[in-house]
Amino acid sequence: MNALQAAILRKARESCALKEAFFSENAARIEACAAAMKEAFARGGRLFAFGNGGSACDAQHVSVEFMHPIFEKRAPLPAIALPCDTALITAKGNDRDFSMTFVEQLKVLAQKGDMALGISTSGKSANVNRALASARELGMLTVGFAGRDGGRMPGLCDHCFVVPSFSIHRIQEAQETLLHVLWDAIHILRGEEDVI
Repeated sequence: MNALQAAILRKARESCALKEAFFSENAARIEACAAAMKEAFARGGRLFAFGNGGSACDAQHVSVEFMHPIFEKRAPLPAIALPCDTALITAKGNDRDFSMTFVEQLKVLAQKGDMALGISTSGKSANVNRALASARELGMLTVGFAGRDGGRMPGLCDHCFVVPSFSIHRIQEAQETLLHVLWDAIHILRGEEDVI
């Protein structure tokens, strides 16, 4: 085995070990979050997801999972990824204040009983944390995915999951697994078949 192959295996092992430790520690909290989100969906709530860069992609990913479930017996649930509108994001960032882009979208689109999912590898993204604070003021259920030490995010969320790593890649890998696990748990709690 050469050095690159050894590095590939090391990184895969790091990812697996981090995820196993994270989910072992947080399984009960994930179940509680899934139950709260299931109830919010049942009352007509909608999920608004947001983040920057790779976390913006994860926000789109979670929106697709809810809106277009890959199993035909699972119902679609309303979810919107706020980073998708490039023209709106860049207009607000250029004309006003980039850190307020998600806040202003929530104030126009969201209402009490909806859900906000903020995703950040550091937990320190200003526009994500401001949006979570605003979501709380609007009476939304707030959920956060963070990494490192969580930054300010844990204090802004009803449910916050911090991946304790300083590697952006390992954090993102755990967060992507978390979004799948959370999506799946919500559907199982709705009484749908556990098929994955």
